[in-house]
Amino acid sequence: MTVYAVLQSTGNSALMYMLKYQYCSSCHMLFLSSCTSVCQPNKDTTIWLTIFPTNMVLRVNINQIEPATQDWICKVQIVEIGRPRESLDKKCTFQNLILEDEEECQIKAVMYTDEIAQYAATLKLLNTYLISTAKVKVSPTSYGKPIHKFQWTLDKETVIEQIKESHEVEKPLPPPTKLNITSFDRLPHLMVDSAAEIDILAIVLRCGPQKNAGRSQHRCREITLCDNQRNQFLFTLWEDFGEIEGHEISSKMATEPDLLVILGRSIGISTYQGLSLQTRYNSTLRVNPTYPQAVALIKWAKDNKTMLLGSPSEKTSATSSISPMIVTPAGQQLISIAKISSAPSMGMFYVEAEMAILDEFQDFCVLECSGCKQKKRTKDRKDFECPKCNRKTSLVPRCSFQIDLIDNTTITTASISAELGEKLLSMIAEDIFDITCTKRQSLSLTHVHEMLSNKVFEIQLRKSSWGSSNTANATLSILSYMEKQHTPDSTTDRTPKKIKPLEIGDVEVMVTTATAGPSNAPAKFEPPTPTKKV
Repeated sequence: MTVYAVLQSTGNSALMYMLKYQYCSSCHMLFLSSCTSVCQPNKDTTIWLTIFPTNMVLRVNINQIEPATQDWICKVQIVEIGRPRESLDKKCTFQNLILEDEEECQIKAVMYTDEIAQYAATLKLLNTYLISTAKVKVSPTSYGKPIHKFQWTLDKETVIEQIKESHEVEKPLPPPTKLNITSFDRLPHLMVDSAAEIDILAIVLRCGPQKNAGRSQHRCREITLCDNQRNQFLFTLWEDFGEIEGHEISSKMATEPDLLVILGRSIGISTYQGLSLQTRYNSTLRVNPTYPQAVALIKWAKDNKTMLLGSPSEKTSATSSISPMIVTPAGQQLISIAKISSAPSMGMFYVEAEMAILDEFQDFCVLECSGCKQKKRTKDRKDFECPKCNRKTSLVPRCSFQIDLIDNTTITTASISAELGEKLLSMIAEDIFDITCTKRQSLSLTHVHEMLSNKVFEIQLRKSSWGSSNTANATLSILSYMEKQHTPDSTTDRTPKKIKPLEIGDVEVMVTTATAGPSNAPAKFEPPTPTKKV
């Protein structure tokens, strides 16, 4: 088939090019065979290109495709394909794919119930396809940061042609090599927010059993991950991820001689139980992927298996057997409390300080939605219609209170919550709520004062900012702590100070918001609620 194109110009001089193309019906491409010019354009000449026939399909790459683009075709490879999953509202089944073009640009594609069954035998991981006129729309941001500003929907009107090795013109794309991996040593320095998602590549050291966890008893499975620097993190597989991918990991660990490596995409970062990782609604997990980076890590894990399994790493972020206590990473610089308070930047900081609860008359717990974990000001535990969950749900208590940190530079207040706070108080949230809110009594903190007295702790803090357009406030949250072990040859010249609880006459009760600074007056802080993210 021969196609003619006419180049016409506007300006002081007339210009016309006659272009002759040959059209290949197999690869849907135009090949220039001849060009004839009539005159030379001026520098301000505008060129207009008209191609006949006008119904020609446009061969483009991912970044050239927008919702308004019509009659396009794109060559892509499936570099990730999730399993079919049920939507949050239980109304449909969907399946996510990640597609990569010839320029290594990636985009998310999604299929729904009918198309999942239709393409089940056609769409396979690492196969190459010519995809034409998928439905293009702006990527939603409800469940995390998208990999591209647009996403595709593969529906009944989409044309999908697989490119096989025997194809006369097109050749399959080579195995993918592009990974946007976040290394474990960067995690403590990331600005964690509710939408933060990362891709990880890690060795699986241990895989726990399926269990119910948290106040809402969500099903989960905890596994311990490690990188080639022996940094370890707890990784929670929520709901069906624990049942399906978790079961696969557990079964392979029981039967295969070598350690497994997993590639996790769209993984969430949690500060709910120290700094840890967790699956999100759009996460995908793949065991022993074939990327060159994964192959190298598999080999390293095989060569160092004895060392990795011999003893727990000193860099472990969290374990499933104890409440998470993050040890200060090797080489991490300690900072004084005074410098944290004056530091303009947000992020993670490590301090050595004494801890004390100077405000004994705070509530020590809040009520939150059992579904989305949104904190509510009420103390009434009756069921209510949650606008975020879009259903009737109940309120459950969560431990949350203020604690004072003291070093030889200053004193400041930080928030501590959830299991970390419960462990410090040696009480669960239900009992705390019953005493402080239902019975309206004060907690007995004698045992806590004795436990904290004359002890120095290694503490990991997160500094966050919030406020309106006119004002900004900084808050500190404790992500982890552990008692500093006494060493006889320690060079510190600090003299431990014994913290005396305030008497009731010393306290002026007022409702305010805790900021990074001295806590001469008791304060109430409403921290971001760490939750299981979808």
